[in-house]
Amino acid sequence: MNSFLDRVFWGNTVLQYLYVLAGLFVAWIVLQIVRSVVLGFIRKLASKTVTSYDDAFISATEKFILPYVYLVANYVVIKQLNFSTKGQRIIEVAFTLVSVYYLVRAFNHLLQYSVHLYLRKREETETRIKQFDGMLLVVKAFVWVIGLLFFLDNIGYSVTTIVAGLGIGGIAIALAAQNILSDLFSYFVIFLDKPFEIGDFIVVGDKSGSVEEIGFKTSRVRSLGGEQLVIPNAELVKSTINNFKRLEKRRIAFSIRVVYDTPPQLLQEVPGILKSAVEKREKTLLDRSHLASLSDYYVNFEVVYFVLSDDYNLYMNIQQSILLDIITTFKEKGIEFALPTQVNINSKNLPETKQTDETNVDNNAVSGK
Repeated sequence: MNSFLDRVFWGNTVLQYLYVLAGLFVAWIVLQIVRSVVLGFIRKLASKTVTSYDDAFISATEKFILPYVYLVANYVVIKQLNFSTKGQRIIEVAFTLVSVYYLVRAFNHLLQYSVHLYLRKREETETRIKQFDGMLLVVKAFVWVIGLLFFLDNIGYSVTTIVAGLGIGGIAIALAAQNILSDLFSYFVIFLDKPFEIGDFIVVGDKSGSVEEIGFKTSRVRSLGGEQLVIPNAELVKSTINNFKRLEKRRIAFSIRVVYDTPPQLLQEVPGILKSAVEKREKTLLDRSHLASLSDYYVNFEVVYFVLSDDYNLYMNIQQSILLDIITTFKEKGIEFALPTQVNINSKNLPETKQTDETNVDNNAVSGK
């Protein structure tokens, strides 16, 4: 029996092989005990806590730490055997490759968990978290490239030439795809800064509509006419964006013009009539109601109020009811509206005039849809 155990195969005795197999078996038994008993006990303790850090630690231990510890144990046991120089090299390269694989996976896992934790603290929706996962693919790919270079460097290859080649190639690619990279960077800005989200109604220049999708290169907006607008992200970042979804209240200003023949006592009643027409509506807040100016052809009254909602249809319903109420009251009291008067005068001989922003607020309110 001893003679058989002392027989040599490929530079090692049978007894040495048996020791190695026993070592691998013991390492496997210990791993299973730790996984079932120790981790099971820790998992029970973690179920009683509110924090998610212990759950993340258990998950990382099962996925990365225990497998890698088992790999190291196997490597140490197998190294007790005598191998040829080529065989020793193969084992070392294999161990390095698997080590880099676990290291990169563990880093990417930690990165994704940290990002998810940060986004949830910011109370981001699951949809936005999934969107950010798409961006993380680029970062994870970069980490894999670094891991590959680290592996090549550890097995004896010179990575200086490879890095130089990647640098030159990267510059060429960046120059060729600078517009794409600009849109991609703008996507990061939109995601982190959140000037708008899916479902928001925005106005960008002469384009307006509801945001349907925010992509890596372009965002898609459904216009009021029904067509889909595909807008590059870089253009959105550079432009001034009016986001009406975040409108907490809407300011409305409009003018009422009456004829000069109106008796003074009725003119004194007009601001009160306008004020009453606004205040009797729900979700309105009157700012002012005044006789604003005396024109050559009419007496001009101005009303400014707020609709305490971002709902455009609600604003239109309120404005409609206010105007109908004013028409009814004016008719009952005999107050006449001033009709527009046209005078044929050469416009070239007239000075330029500008209307103030306030007198056109009603137009701005209408453009909010």
